Amino acid sequence: MPEASAVYRLGLDVGGTNLRLGVFSDLVLVEETRFQANYSAICKQYPPAQAWQTILQVTADAIRPLLNKYPAIQSIGIGFPGFIDPQTGTLAQSPNLPGLRDVNLGRDLTELLGIKVRVENDANAAAYGEYCQLGQPEGGLLYIGLGTGVGAGLVVNGKVWAGHHGYALEAGHIIVVPEGRLCGCGNQGCVEKYASATGISQAYADLTGQTLTAHAIAVAADQGDIHAQAVYADAGSKLAQMLASVLKVVDVENVLIGGGVVAAWPLISATFEQRLTHDLIPVLRGKIKVHTTRSGDVAGMLGAALLATTPLAV
Repeated sequence: MPEASAVYRLGLDVGGTNLRLGVFSDLVLVEETRFQANYSAICKQYPPAQAWQTILQVTADAIRPLLNKYPAIQSIGIGFPGFIDPQTGTLAQSPNLPGLRDVNLGRDLTELLGIKVRVENDANAAAYGEYCQLGQPEGGLLYIGLGTGVGAGLVVNGKVWAGHHGYALEAGHIIVVPEGRLCGCGNQGCVEKYASATGISQAYADLTGQTLTAHAIAVAADQGDIHAQAVYADAGSKLAQMLASVLKVVDVENVLIGGGVVAAWPLISATFEQRLTHDLIPVLRGKIKVHTTRSGDVAGMLGAALLATTPLAV
């Protein structure tokens, strides 16, 4: 049962096919629930206005039971994929949610639920959650999330750096293959189309004609499928190519890589390390600490919950 005197925060992490909701007391996860919600399918099924209203209702339906159970919840934060203005909370575009433009999830949910809801970019939320879980390490922290897409967030001096328009660290849309695969952002050859779960699935389909999930491809790679192994090896190389470019600009000490694709890291690590060493400027080699996350994917929910009451740096 919830403690009568406790203060709780609610954080949501919006994934490709589900919502993860976490109730927190300080940094401690009190309860986690999952709610089936495929926002991408909703956006493809309905016209934009109808899709948006459906997304609002689905999200509100996921939140309400926890508000009833934990009436002491004082704030709600949501990590949402897309380009979000840090001042207004407006979602300008979400490359993996076609049709959504200039909508405001925080404002609309606040009206529906009667409690303040704040929405941040999902990778920014995960970056801040990792930073807090690690005890706020010095030297800055760069988070790379490998999920349906590729996201990134940067924390420096205790603040998430979102940029003036809120679109900073959209590292998933750094072009690694000129004139390559068409990305949902409108460009071609973005790293997201090679190192994300959907990118890995597409690459395997291009090689074999078979459409499998990234997880199934990882299983096939472990069983000796050379095409599956090649796809993951290429994902590692493309990821490192992107990361080396980012590190030349932000120069942080700590890099954390998370998201569902990290479960297959042994298939990625060799080409990743080789390419990262090759592409980094020599003075940075050996000075960057790159780790895969050990947070169990709690960081996205935690960061969203904390950022609901913590201003971003812009």
